[in-house]
Amino acid sequence: MSSTTSRPEAAKPPMREALVAAAFQLFLERGYEQTTVDDIVALAGVGRRSFFRYFPSKEDVVFPDHERCLADMTAFLAASEPDHEPVRRVCDAARLVMLMYAENPSFSVQRYRLTKRVPGLRAYELSVVWRYERALAAYLRDRFAGKPDGDLRADVIAAATVAAHNNALRSWLWSDGQGDAAEAVDHALGSVRTAFGTAPEPSAGVPRGVPLVTALPDEDDVVVVVSRRGAPLWRVVQEIETALARK
Repeated sequence: MSSTTSRPEAAKPPMREALVAAAFQLFLERGYEQTTVDDIVALAGVGRRSFFRYFPSKEDVVFPDHERCLADMTAFLAASEPDHEPVRRVCDAARLVMLMYAENPSFSVQRYRLTKRVPGLRAYELSVVWRYERALAAYLRDRFAGKPDGDLRADVIAAATVAAHNNALRSWLWSDGQGDAAEAVDHALGSVRTAFGTAPEPSAGVPRGVPLVTALPDEDDVVVVVSRRGAPLWRVVQEIETALARK
C-alpha cells in the first residue's frame, strides 16, 4: 500500500480526541445546554456506548485531561524524597497543571470561555480544583506530621498554592493565551515559596550552633545577619527582631 493511500487513515484522530473536538464544535455553534450526547456522537460518527466508555457525562468531555493530570500530580508527590523542600515540591506539582493547559492554548482558551458562561461547568471546575488542592494538602500533612499545627499549615499552604497558580493561569487565559504561561505561574508560585518556604540548612561555611543573627556589643548597636541565599524574607526579619529583643 502506498504512503499516499495510508496517509488519511494515519491522520485520523483517536476516538477520544474526536469526541472532544466534536463536542466543542457543537458547544460553540449551538451552545452547551442545547447540545446533547446524541448530537456529539452523531458528529463524531460513533455510538453512545463509545462516548460513555471515555466520558461518564457531558461535563467530563469539557475537562478531558484533568484525570490524567491529577494522576500525574499524585505520582509526582508520591515519588518525593525526604530531602525535598515540601513547599517547593507542591509548587512544582502545581506546575503540572499549567503545563497541561499550555499543551493546547487554543483549546484551553475555548474551555475557559465556555466555563465562564455555563454555571454548571463552573461548579464542576471548582470540584476539580478542590481535588488538586486535596492532593497537595495530603502530601504536606504527611511531611508536617507531628509538628505544631502541621495539618493547619498543610491546608493553608495547599490553598495558597492553588490560589496563586489559578490567579496566574486565569490571567493568561483571559488574555487569549498570549504571553508565557510558565513565566506567569512561576512568578505567582514564587510568592508562595517566599511566604511559606523554609530556609536551607546552613552551609559548611556556617558551623552548626552559630546563630544566624548576631548583635555586636558596640556603641553603634550593629546587627549582623548571616543567611543563605533564598531564605524567606519573613524568616530573616523574624531573626532580626529576636536578636534586637535580646539586647
